[in-house]
Amino acid sequence: MLRALLFDMDGVLIDSEPLWHRAEIAAFAEAGLTLTTGDCLRTTGLRVDETVAYWCERSPALAPSRDALVAEILERLVRLVSEEGEAKPGVAEALAFAQRAGLRLALASSSTYAVIEAVTTRLGLASVFEVIHSAEEEERGKPDPAVYLTTARKLGVDPADCVAVEDSPNGLLSAKAAGMRCLAIPEPALRGDPRFALADAVLSGLGEIGEKVWERLTPRRRIR
Repeated sequence: MLRALLFDMDGVLIDSEPLWHRAEIAAFAEAGLTLTTGDCLRTTGLRVDETVAYWCERSPALAPSRDALVAEILERLVRLVSEEGEAKPGVAEALAFAQRAGLRLALASSSTYAVIEAVTTRLGLASVFEVIHSAEEEERGKPDPAVYLTTARKLGVDPADCVAVEDSPNGLLSAKAAGMRCLAIPEPALRGDPRFALADAVLSGLGEIGEKVWERLTPRRRIR
């Protein structure tokens, strides 16, 4: 029986991917590396330190330290989220369905707690989730399953009884490796990625999360 709905944050609850791209492009430009939005898509779903490592390994002559680059990206992102962050369509509808269905709610994000706090404050979601867990506490971020396994443990729910909501291939792989079902809502630029075939359902938006989709995951259960 499915008991919990676990949300990724960036690109799922908040339209933050463009903000991440702006922060990354600006920070790396100052360090001497020109990135495009297409380049940024390669690291969607990774922790920021893993994103920095990805590009530093390919451009070893970058000026600042990796820690300095991480700090610069995060500072820019938190400011952008606080000033411009907007919820993705369907957030209220998805949360209302979860409440009607009696589902436990959690947030499992690759972002740092500083970014999570900025997002949940901006969107008024700070009190919505029973558990909020960041992959910054894990040895490895997504696609490693650790962030989802720890979130399920904190909830006290078996991973097999959890459904994750993800927008990136890395996040989808993380949830499936944790033994969870996963609803994918791909970013438009990533929609053609063949890895989304692993999802239990591919949706166009959060507003589709409802009884019809839930019955595809639990065909014998109906939500009254």
